[in-house]
Amino acid sequence: MPDKITISAVICEFDPLHWGHLGLLEKAGAKGAAVCCVMSGNFLQRGAPAMLDKWSRTQCALEAGADLVAELPLSWACAGAERFAAGGVALAGALGATHLYFGSEVPDPVLLLRLAQALLSPDFAQALRLQNQPGLPFAARRQRAVEALLGPEAARPLALPNATLGVEYCKAILSQGLAIQPVAVRRTGSGHGQQAPVEPGAVLSASQLRSLALQGRDLEGLVPGFTQAALEEARAQGRFPAQIKHLERAILCKLRGLTREDFAALPGLSEGLEHRLAQAVGKACSLEELYAQVKSKRYSHARVRRLVMGAFLGLEEPLPALPPYLRLLGMNEKGGRVLSRRASDLPLAVRAGDFQKLSPAAQEGFRLEVRADDIYALASPRPQPPGRDYWELFRKPLG
Repeated sequence: MPDKITISAVICEFDPLHWGHLGLLEKAGAKGAAVCCVMSGNFLQRGAPAMLDKWSRTQCALEAGADLVAELPLSWACAGAERFAAGGVALAGALGATHLYFGSEVPDPVLLLRLAQALLSPDFAQALRLQNQPGLPFAARRQRAVEALLGPEAARPLALPNATLGVEYCKAILSQGLAIQPVAVRRTGSGHGQQAPVEPGAVLSASQLRSLALQGRDLEGLVPGFTQAALEEARAQGRFPAQIKHLERAILCKLRGLTREDFAALPGLSEGLEHRLAQAVGKACSLEELYAQVKSKRYSHARVRRLVMGAFLGLEEPLPALPPYLRLLGMNEKGGRVLSRRASDLPLAVRAGDFQKLSPAAQEGFRLEVRADDIYALASPRPQPPGRDYWELFRKPLG
């Protein structure tokens, strides 16, 4: 590799890796650029376990053109867009990324950066206070505040899920002072939550593909061949599709043993939501009942699911603002050369022994990751044994 190389980062979940993801990775790796993925582990932003485990998804990413895959730790992976983006961008920066590629309904990085600057400005805080109407969701208040600053047309991307995440990436780049160029790629195919015609080669969203998998549908032709092979192997071994329903009673059991003070310590909690959550836990007999009782115009379904999952997995404030280590899940020779040239002093964790050299706080964070992965093993159709993530090094119980 030449002395000066382009390092393209992609922050992802790949659950599962589909045609749209493959196209994004191909664009990121154009002209010989090294592609580094920062990928969520076994629990994801939607507040649920990944249907396909992180090791299988790592292999798919490498076959799709990634040169290196790093893990976005649990408390960033299972978080709202702002924290998810902050953690992903920080690790991209630690890898020496020069560009950050992401899909967006609005492929205009200049506009997305302008929105990010507006959201970080003192004027935004004042404009947001003026939109503090009872019952109005934060996302709607934020968009109205930006409309007051930049106009309705400029604020339009904040109503679109992928563009909004792109704005959060830009915010993180600016606030962390990183020299990373955002590259917004027009999202193709069905959007999140949309249903597209099911036919070979169609670019279906990950959510639609997961829905088809839960129905027992064969995804051949709907995902790249290597993804199909990974799904078939995992299904044959009883590991796919992992689902939250296999953890439902364990989650309800854990939550019924928590106090209001425990709920108040959850990350991302505000506005007395702990009282609403505690009351719902005392009544609900299923997760869907629990979600329905907590959800409101002000609190989205996704936010409630993340809070519930965070409570179950033991996440609580205070949490570090940015990941305290860089954990490698897989890489090829080119990725190894990228790693050898990185200038960041963020501790690198590749082998089991590396984690024992981390600071006590970082070790505690990884211990939480290990326990979550052991819990994830029970979300499979056929329960899997624990210990796939260096469990023997971290036997000290949490909590």
